[in-house]
Amino acid sequence: MQALSETPAGTHPAGEPVLRLEGISKRFAGIVALNKVALTVRAGEVMALLGENGAGKSTLVKTLTGIYRPDEGSIHLHGQPMQFANAQDAMRAGITAVHQESVMFDELTVAENIWVGRQPVKGGRIDWTKIEGEAEQLFKRLEVDIPVRAKVRDLSVAQRHFVEIARALSQDARVVILDEPTAALSQREIVELYRIIRQLKAAGTAVIFISHKFDEIYAVADRYTVLRDGHFITDGALADISEPELVSLMVGRSVAQAYPKADVTPGETLLEVDGFCHPTEFQDVSFSLRRGEILGFYGLVGAGRSEVMQALFGLTKCSSGTIRIEGKRVHVGCAAEAINQGIAYVPEDRQHQGAHLTLPIQHNVTLPILDKIGFFLFGPKARREEMAVSRLYSEQLELKAHHLQQHVSELSGGNQQKVVLGKWLATNPKVIILDEPTKGIDIGSKAAVHRFVGELVQQGLSVILVSSELPEVLGLADRIIVMHQGRIEQEFARADATPERVVAAASGSAALEHAA
Repeated sequence: MQALSETPAGTHPAGEPVLRLEGISKRFAGIVALNKVALTVRAGEVMALLGENGAGKSTLVKTLTGIYRPDEGSIHLHGQPMQFANAQDAMRAGITAVHQESVMFDELTVAENIWVGRQPVKGGRIDWTKIEGEAEQLFKRLEVDIPVRAKVRDLSVAQRHFVEIARALSQDARVVILDEPTAALSQREIVELYRIIRQLKAAGTAVIFISHKFDEIYAVADRYTVLRDGHFITDGALADISEPELVSLMVGRSVAQAYPKADVTPGETLLEVDGFCHPTEFQDVSFSLRRGEILGFYGLVGAGRSEVMQALFGLTKCSSGTIRIEGKRVHVGCAAEAINQGIAYVPEDRQHQGAHLTLPIQHNVTLPILDKIGFFLFGPKARREEMAVSRLYSEQLELKAHHLQQHVSELSGGNQQKVVLGKWLATNPKVIILDEPTKGIDIGSKAAVHRFVGELVQQGLSVILVSSELPEVLGLADRIIVMHQGRIEQEFARADATPERVVAAASGSAALEHAA
C-alpha cells in the first residue's frame, strides 16, 4: 500500500484519462434510465457530476461500482475495457464510492470496517496487529484523528466518511466517487474534507464529486459533466462556465429565483413556546410563531435546533416548558398528540424517519390520515380517496415518479423528500416544521419546494424552517432565530439579517462582542 503523499512523480501524468465511459445505456422494464452517456475523468482531477434528481447520476454510479451492468456501452480504466460482474469486481479494479448514507458495520471497529472481507491472515489467523497498524497509518496520512478500535456506531457522520475514504485508499483506489459527502457535515468538517480531496488529487486519484451545492462544486472541482433525464448534455472546465449557465444546463430552463419569497403579511400569534429545557440538548428556548409566517432556525451542527423541534413534536420529552396554540396551553407528550394539535414535522432523515421506503407512494402519503379515509382501505371509496389525496400533493410538489404505486425506495432523494412533505401536508396542519427540507436535493427540486412553501403560507399555514443553508434561511424566512450550544443566541428581523451577522451569532462571537 502506497502512502498518499509518496506517489512518485510521473506515475500519473497530467491529463491521463483514468476512467472513460462511452455510450452507456441502462433500462429497467422498458424505462430508459441512461441513454448513451459519456464521461471522462483524468488523473489528479475532480470531476463534478451534475444533474437534477432523476437525471441518472445514481444509476451511473451504480453502473460504475458494479451494482448494475450496462445494457450498452463500454467502461475503460486506464485505456483497458472493463466489465464488472459485481461490486467486488469494481473495487478490485480500483473504483470505490463514498455515499451520503454510509454503508458500514456499526458493531465492528473502525479498523475492521476498513479491512472487512479481505482481512490479512498470519499463521492461519487474522492478523489483528497488521489490520490496526495499517489503519493507523492511513489516518496518519490523511491527518485525521480517529481511534482505530472505536466502534463505527459511535462515530460522527464526518468520521464515517473519513473511514470510507481510508478504506478506498487501502485498496489503492484509482477512482473515488464522493456522493453528497458534505450533506450532514459542519463547516469545519467540510473544510477538512476539502483538504483530503486535495490530497487525493495530489496523489493522482481521479475523483467524481456529486453535490447540489454550487459553492462546494466551485471550491473543489476542475471539470463538470451534466446529465439530464438520463442523457449526457455536455462537459467542460468549470472555470469557463457560470453558475446560472450550469443551472440552465441541468434543468433545461432558467431558474430565475431559487428562493421566491411569498408576499404575505403574518397575522396573529399562533404558536408560543416558553422556557423549553432539556437536560442535555437545550436550555431556556422561547419563541413565538404567527399565522402565515416562516420562522427560520439557523445554527451550526450541534446547536440544538433539531432537538428543539423533536421535543415540540413530542418525540423527546422536555424537563420543563410550555406550548400554547392560539392562546390555549396544550400538552404534547407524543407525536400523535402533536398531530392532533395541528403540528406536523418533516424530519431531516427522510429515509429512516420520514418515509416507509418499501411502501408505494400512495400509501406513504396517506399514512397519517388512515383513520379519516378508512384504516384498512376497504372498499373502492377509500381507495379512490387515497389515490385522490396522493395525486393532489404529488402534482403540487411536482413529484417525478412513473406512477403512484411505485415504491418510495425507487425514487431519487429529492422525490423521496417530496413524498414525506406531501404526507404531512395531508394532515392539514396549522404548523409545519421543515427540518433541512432541501438537504441533498437538486436546484430544480429546491425551487419547487420553496415555491410550494410560499403557497402554503399564503393559505395561512405557519412554517418553522430549520436549515443549515444560509441563503435558504435568508431568502425565505420572515424572522430568523439563531441557536448556539443549545440556547437561542439572537433573533433577527428579515431586514436586519445579513450573512455576516447571522454567522457571527451562530458561532457565538456575537455573545463575545456583547460581553466585551
